[in-house]
Amino acid sequence: FADLVLETWDLQCERNGREHRTAEMGCQQLVVRRGQPFTITLHFSGRGYEEGVDKLAFNVETGPCPIETSGTRSHFAVTDFPEESGWSAVVQEQLGGSLSVSLCSPPSARVGRYSLTLETSTGYQGTSCHIGDFVLLFNAWHPEDTVFLRDEDERREYVLSQQGLIYQGARDYITSTPWDFGQFEDDILSICLKLLDTNPKFLRDQNRDCSRRNDPVYIGRVVSAMVSPAGLRLPGHPAGGRWDNHYEDGMSPMAWIGSVDILKRWKKFGCQPVKYGQCWVFAAVACTVMRCLGIPSRVVTNYNSAHDTNGNLVIDRYLSETGEEDRRSRDMIWNFHCWVESWMARPDLAPGYDGWQALDPTPQEKSEGPALQGHDLVSGTAGCGPAPVRAIKEGDLQLKYDVPFVFAEVNADVVYWVVQRDGSQKKSTHSSVVGKNISTKSVGRDSREDITHTYKYPEGSEKEREVFAKAEHEKSSLREEDEGLHLKIKLSDGANNGCDFDVFAVINNNTDTERVCRLMLCARTASYNGTVGPQCGMKDLLNVTLAPRAEKSVPLRVLYEKYGESLTQDNLIKVVALLTEYQTGNVVVAIRDVYIQNPEIKIRILGEPMQKRKLVAEISLVNPLTAPLNNCVFVVEGTGLTDGQRIKELEEPVEPQAEAKFRLDFVPRQAGLHKLMVDFESDKLTGGKGYRNVIIAPQP
Repeated sequence: FADLVLETWDLQCERNGREHRTAEMGCQQLVVRRGQPFTITLHFSGRGYEEGVDKLAFNVETGPCPIETSGTRSHFAVTDFPEESGWSAVVQEQLGGSLSVSLCSPPSARVGRYSLTLETSTGYQGTSCHIGDFVLLFNAWHPEDTVFLRDEDERREYVLSQQGLIYQGARDYITSTPWDFGQFEDDILSICLKLLDTNPKFLRDQNRDCSRRNDPVYIGRVVSAMVSPAGLRLPGHPAGGRWDNHYEDGMSPMAWIGSVDILKRWKKFGCQPVKYGQCWVFAAVACTVMRCLGIPSRVVTNYNSAHDTNGNLVIDRYLSETGEEDRRSRDMIWNFHCWVESWMARPDLAPGYDGWQALDPTPQEKSEGPALQGHDLVSGTAGCGPAPVRAIKEGDLQLKYDVPFVFAEVNADVVYWVVQRDGSQKKSTHSSVVGKNISTKSVGRDSREDITHTYKYPEGSEKEREVFAKAEHEKSSLREEDEGLHLKIKLSDGANNGCDFDVFAVINNNTDTERVCRLMLCARTASYNGTVGPQCGMKDLLNVTLAPRAEKSVPLRVLYEKYGESLTQDNLIKVVALLTEYQTGNVVVAIRDVYIQNPEIKIRILGEPMQKRKLVAEISLVNPLTAPLNNCVFVVEGTGLTDGQRIKELEEPVEPQAEAKFRLDFVPRQAGLHKLMVDFESDKLTGGKGYRNVIIAPQP
């Protein structure tokens, strides 16, 4: 027999991409999911393949030092039926000189970029030919993959959806921000693989690192450490963390509306930190990387998130008699904090901990900025997790990884100490605040799903007491209910940027005797990580008399001329009320974060939305302030719609009550439902967000 000569071959990128749900990554490269067969076609010249005469075998290799024993190299012959445990190749059909072969990896294969080589031999003669590279991803559709997710709608949302919502604002006023994850956009897959190849574990031991890339737990740990503010100190992290309000040398975190630009900048500037990111930016980028690699992931927001530096599950806050915070403790309560949950089995733990795992790329230890040394809290790396959400709920603090850290974020107790003039401290009563309204985007809808119950048992329940006992966590017994006086802060209507608004301290005397008190009310601008700015409203009433069983409401007017200058990009005002009872000296504290609403960004779509046909978006916003807005910029993006970020700078200032308006032309590339997202920046109004769902009809 003459030798079998391979003339051409076809990796069938388009067909395999459709079947493996990776088609949106483009047809330039073959991207497949593990455990699922993919087909390639071989064309021989001269004569066709003859079974029994010709032997065909393949080599697949990944990483810089592929070895069989590490699972990074495999040699397998073409057989009649698929191999169960390893890689396999089976003849599908033969037409003349062309042969279709179905290749399949085991569902536990290492993920990453592979090279594929074909070996042909007839008799003693053999040749080998490199026929291309492909990328192998995790497979949430395969029952034996450790990231298997049963529900198709959930797989669509958590693996395939390139856009979503991230929850921000304040516990009493939850806002949603649109985010473009863009995990299938051009170049993002190669950037995610580069991220894995610049991680310190890879640089230390390349063979060991690549051999562990079959394990989503390991990948999650690497991604959470790589996409973290440690990028401030180590080269090669996608977003440098910054928690003050000075961003002149970089993009403000408020202006980001997608991960693609951040990841591309990181690659473009030689894997140096991109300035600047905050918790939702890190969580969103980590979510992009995990979804891109095929691991189901979602961004979650925890309101009133505790940052417990000394690990005693108690957050001590110190207030002066005028309600000013004293920073003697590094413990903090963040208005909200975002992390990622990824879905995976945990064969490394006892049964019962599979499912959602918390990964926190910004453990709040970073709030002091880059000077903070050491990261003992989270096993010597920058990120934190994966911590099984089930272990957090059950108080199993000893399980891997970093469960105590997340347990504290959702469960710590807050004690407010009021420091009197003579320096003595009085413990105040205050209702339980930490770990509220834990939120994520609903599956298939733009609404909020509350997942607090997955992290904790109902407050005050027997189960909660059991968990706290197991975690050796004493809940402080001092509660408002024990005292005769109740204190709440209420808001009149919404607080709109540019307007004055009222807050009310509402006091209830639940006793049968008259009480005489001092009431202190103070408002200050604040950042989402709990730090406060200058005071923007204050009232000190030395003689408040409360009749038995009576309620009293005391207003405080907060003026725009007072808060406008110092409002941070987080649009928050922290209102503190202190009620001191003269007879007993008891102090009741109430705190509320008021979210200042930006004006609505209006988006109108003109024309018939159809794939590859020009559309126009008319984007506008009214200046609600009494002063003109200068340096106005609109940033627009939307996966499948705009082809990257589009930036429009307005030449003229926008006068008070006038409309900032422009038209954007774009040609949608993909059919289906997409979000067109808009961010607005100016000198006096920042971080304005809006989005519009657009359904693009397929090309006829």
